[in-house]
Formats: sequence, structure tokens, C-alpha cells
Amino acid sequence: MLRRAWRDPIVTTPNLGRCISGAILADETIRQTTLDGQPFVRALDEAGIKVDLGAKDMAGFAGEKITEGLDGLRGRFADYAALGARFAKWRAVITIDRKLPSRSCIEANAHALARYAALAQEAGLVPIVEPELLMTGSHTLAECAVTTEVLLVSVFEQLAIGRVALEGVILKPNMVLPGLDAAKQDPVEVVAAATVACLPIAVPAEVAGIAFLSGGQSGELAAARLAAINAVATTAAARVPWPLTFSFARAIQWPVLQIWAGRAANVGSAQAALFKRAECNRAALTGEYCDAMEQRSA
Repeated sequence: MLRRAWRDPIVTTPNLGRCISGAILADETIRQTTLDGQPFVRALDEAGIKVDLGAKDMAGFAGEKITEGLDGLRGRFADYAALGARFAKWRAVITIDRKLPSRSCIEANAHALARYAALAQEAGLVPIVEPELLMTGSHTLAECAVTTEVLLVSVFEQLAIGRVALEGVILKPNMVLPGLDAAKQDPVEVVAAATVACLPIAVPAEVAGIAFLSGGQSGELAAARLAAINAVATTAAARVPWPLTFSFARAIQWPVLQIWAGRAANVGSAQAALFKRAECNRAALTGEYCDAMEQRSA
């Protein structure tokens, strides 16, 4: 009940659709209703569904994960489509370390992403393909860039082998970032340049769009980096062929959760904070984002 009570203010936030076009739900959430009895999938402009069953330890590869959930997925897709889902998401989790990731981990996760995407399209849903290179660790931005490129190349090789229609795929990648424990934390302009430079090397032009994940960044930092990425991407030198947007979770929800704190009396303030975070992210796509937006009261 507490989880449902937390989700209701998010789903019912007034005018949220001006900034966020859809939300990714879980199996539990897609079957729930708002407090006034309206299904979440109808209260939202667009609803999607997370279909993987989580990252599990990869046998024989200490410290690495493989995402599971392919068994029975065709039947689950039929169920989710009937419930009103329009798109889906599958997340692969990749760790950087001195000896990681292994080629086996990258290729196994890329293959699973491709099989999922093919099944999603078969069911009439748009697949969001999420190969996430984790921020944990002390790796440098340069190391992240190299590994991100290798990971994305493998993913799109497997999508091609799996005959997935790229014009019907949304890529949800990490930004190119130094690890959280790295001695050097590069400025947003460097992050933006490295992220945009990586994409044309690995991502085919046919892909419908790219929606960056936040991956544990704060709301303010994720928005600032997103704004810098879009500023670089719109220059004549870059000319990226895809729309670049956001698909943030914690970066949007964490400050809202702190305000709400499980109390009905805080719903209004929490919704105002949620709209502010969404508005900042929307502004990051159009060149309108600035520090003053963060200082403004919700």
C-alpha cells in the first residue's frame, strides 16, 4: 500500500505531461490504480513496462551480471499490451574495473537485449534498449568512453543479427562519465563532448532516438550534463541524427520522495518539486536550462 501511495502523486501531478511524455512501470504498477480508481496506464500520457527480471550473478565471471527474464517473455508481452503498455524496457548492467567488463559479459547481455527487442516489436511495443555502464568505481572518463563504445557496438551488432528494426528502437545509454570514486571529476563540458563523440561511432543513424539514463547522478548534475550534451549535439560540427532526451528515475524522484516522506499533507509540495525537476530536464533539451532554474522555488 505504501508503494502505491508513493506512486499516486507522481502519476497525478498536474501538467506533468508538458515535460514527460511517458513513464516506465513495473509489473505491480501497471496493474494499479490511482486513489480515485483510474488505472495508472490511463492516467499517464503514455505507459511502458519494465520486463526484465533483474541482473543476476554471471556464472564463471566473478563481479559481473547477466540480466534474466527471457523465459515466457512472449506471453508476458501479450499481457502487458492488453493492459495498455505502448513500450518496454530491458536493462543490462555492466561494471568497469581493471579486468572488467569481460567480452563474455558484454556479448551475453547484448544478445539478451536483442532477443528482448525482437519480442517487443513482435508484440507491437517499442523496445527501450538500456545497456548501462555503472558509475561505481574509480575509472576515468576516457576508460568509460572506450568501454561504452565497445558495449554499444556489441549491442547494435546483436540487434542487427536479431533482425530488430532500428527505426523502432529507443536507446537508453549511460553518459560518458568518470567513476564516482575517480580522482578527477571532469566538468560538464568535457562530459558532453565525450558523450556526443562516442555516439556516431557506435549508434546507427536509423535508431529512433536516444534517452540518457541518470545512473545515480543528482537531479541538478544530470540536468546540467544533459543541457551540455544537447548544446554540443546541435553544433554544426556534431550534427547528430537522433533526438537526444532523458529517461531519468532517481534524478527526478529522489528529491520528491524526501519531501513526500509518506505523508498525505506533503503531496502538493512533492508534486511541485517533481514538476520543477521535470521542467529543468525539458529545458535542458532546448537550450533554456540555467542555474537560475535550480535556485527558483518549486
